[in-house]
Amino acid sequence: MTDDPRAPQPSLHPATIAVTTGRPAREPDQPLNRPITMASTYVAGGDVEYGRYGNPTWEAFEVTLGALEGGRALAFSSGMAAVTTVLDLVGHDALVIAPAHAYNGTLLELADLEGRGRVRTKLVDVTDTAAVVGAVEDSALVWLESPTNPALEVADIPTIAAAARAAGAHVVVDNTFATPINQRPLTMGADIVVHSATKYLAGHSDALLGAVVTADDELYAVLKGRRDMLGAVPGTLEAWLAARGLRTLHLRVERAQQNAQELVRRLEGHPAVSQVRYPGFGAIVAIVLAEGTLAADLLCRTTSLWVHATSLGGVESTFERRRRWKAEPATIPEGLVRLSVGVEDVEDLWADLAKALDDLG
Repeated sequence: MTDDPRAPQPSLHPATIAVTTGRPAREPDQPLNRPITMASTYVAGGDVEYGRYGNPTWEAFEVTLGALEGGRALAFSSGMAAVTTVLDLVGHDALVIAPAHAYNGTLLELADLEGRGRVRTKLVDVTDTAAVVGAVEDSALVWLESPTNPALEVADIPTIAAAARAAGAHVVVDNTFATPINQRPLTMGADIVVHSATKYLAGHSDALLGAVVTADDELYAVLKGRRDMLGAVPGTLEAWLAARGLRTLHLRVERAQQNAQELVRRLEGHPAVSQVRYPGFGAIVAIVLAEGTLAADLLCRTTSLWVHATSLGGVESTFERRRRWKAEPATIPEGLVRLSVGVEDVEDLWADLAKALDDLG
């Protein structure tokens, strides 16, 4: 053990890291949790100086997430703040490779940058590894989601990352869906990991937060500099809530994943469902309703436990028809419903969902 109980121990498992890392020093009468530090200004002469440059409450979250992902983390005011800060590093007129199916905010930001002549973008099918590898030449950045949102496609991260780095491109992986419990992209060749910490990391639908993680000290310094300059810093309460959420990340992910796998087994035999998409891990499931748009909309309005909401990753189960958003790619079926499976009793979840599906007939 090191002298600093906040530092991760390399031999520890993720569950132990989540619980023990980022704590105050073990001294008499010290609290077990890092308290909320409400400060915009600090006495001069230290490492922080000003509230935009750091906060002890942010550090608790950052140290813990960094240990889980295998790098150094930076907290941001939202997932989109993290996304835009990373994309801001791309040089003028440089090429960005990105999934054709991805988080709407990322695709919209790339479209905006391309429309203003800032970057060039090429969208790819991340499941076609050979095609992605062939597209990385002359690219500056390869952006991956795995699984993708909401199509739940899985990319061969190690192969794509190796090809991208050989071509001189940086590799970014949005790890929001998988979380570091299921996947650690930095160990697979990625340079940067991005999270909407609003989702699984905080995990209780009460904190808006983003995060970036890298094991490259130079990249970390650049990203922190951009965060400080752009002012995309997190709120102190939100960072505290996210740090608390991380303590149970492994438990929530394990339970939600077990529920998802059981629901997938049952959904695959239901006549109202024409397709079930599930990557084999995680707690996000997508179903395509046999009767299309109206059936999908009706399903989202007729459950009592499942909540119709656009976000995901909380303890409660939520779902929505993704094509209700005009910016969702046309290649996503109109009748696709994305399910974020929570930690409720699976029998209750299934009874509620099955009744709504049965009523569609």
